[in-house]
Amino acid sequence: RFCVPLVLAALPAMAAGEEFPPALQDAWGDFWLFRFFVNAAGYASIVVPGFLLIQYFKRKNYLETGRGICFPVIKSCVFGSEVKSAHPDDGSLPPRAEPTESSTARQVLKLLFCAAGLQASYLTWGVLQERVMTRTYGATETDPGEKFKDSQFLVFMNRILAFTVAGLYCALTKQPRHGAPMYKYSFASLSNILSSWCQYEALKYISFPTQVLAKASKVIPVMMMGKLVSRKSYEYWEYLTAALISVGVSMFLLSSAPHRHASTVTTFSGVVLLAGYIVFDSFTSNWQDALFTYKMSPVQMMFGVNVFSCLFTVGSLLEQGALLESLRFMARHSEFAAHAVLLSVCSACGQLFIFYTINQFGAAVFTIIMTLRQAFAILLSCLIYGHTVTVVGGLGVAVVFLALFLRVYARSRMKKRSKKLPPGETPAQKV
Repeated sequence: RFCVPLVLAALPAMAAGEEFPPALQDAWGDFWLFRFFVNAAGYASIVVPGFLLIQYFKRKNYLETGRGICFPVIKSCVFGSEVKSAHPDDGSLPPRAEPTESSTARQVLKLLFCAAGLQASYLTWGVLQERVMTRTYGATETDPGEKFKDSQFLVFMNRILAFTVAGLYCALTKQPRHGAPMYKYSFASLSNILSSWCQYEALKYISFPTQVLAKASKVIPVMMMGKLVSRKSYEYWEYLTAALISVGVSMFLLSSAPHRHASTVTTFSGVVLLAGYIVFDSFTSNWQDALFTYKMSPVQMMFGVNVFSCLFTVGSLLEQGALLESLRFMARHSEFAAHAVLLSVCSACGQLFIFYTINQFGAAVFTIIMTLRQAFAILLSCLIYGHTVTVVGGLGVAVVFLALFLRVYARSRMKKRSKKLPPGETPAQKV
């Protein structure tokens, strides 16, 4: 009974060796691990009762014995209405193979459209994210201003707009018949909330270039999650090109930011938060990729995930009493209100492109696009602020595009080889 309070009380002392900015030492409750446990307790207050209800309905065989007006809702949430597809190429997913030249051109245009949408949404989102989490609001000559500290409220703002947009789109347009049990969206929702929270919180403990560097190395963790979650297998050249992309982007980012800001020191807390972000985000994209084996559109995926995201975040904020406090901060600072709304718009548009890209091209291709986005962010900074690109940075860019060329070349050779096989033969199994 007394172990948990003692451990939590010792956490600030454990972190005493880190050089926290002065603003983070104002209150004991500002320590990130304590806030993480508080948020997790709020999510558990919703997840645990939901899990028990699902187990109860399954044990009672409610699908066969249930009746009443609640039966359709419980059936949709717990059991779903259609059987999961046995193979991703049986029609439940849009076809990813291109049998003709015209379809090849359409796939290239789709890929360019997805890449452009992701770049525009998340480049803007990244600039605003750093502004909101690292700068003060309401500063004057006599008043230093105040920082916004509740990362969970920003996550809630992002998800509520995405939920609204997806819900309106599903209501106004014709969608495939939904068959996935609704509770399965909660896994991707919870990991998505935690990855976003870790990403916001990490900016309090590390520099922005360090965070970008960690994101650039996310291709391999996504492929590893693909093996664990979706039981995927990859060729050796896919591992090689993924590693080359991560190395190349890392070389460019490190060479583009040789000077660290003295006010932002990389700490152990920042490293742990970055690791949490990478793990949670890798699980999210691969779980969503697995859910697409049901017949659903990307917007239905967006709606299902954000239903639970809104439920988890608003429940946790209300339990902590942080919702009204954040709204009062927004009322005091109109600039913050504008930034929060624009963050939400970029997040909602970005999620649309995320789900569409994963549905069309898979989680690994999506991660490659988002990895290149990091390089574009640094290039944009160089153009606007006059930063110079070193020889090592140029070499890193060359390595990235060489890896992409090798990836495209290897895939085309694999497709040609599979087409040349006799009808009775199948390609060798991936190792």
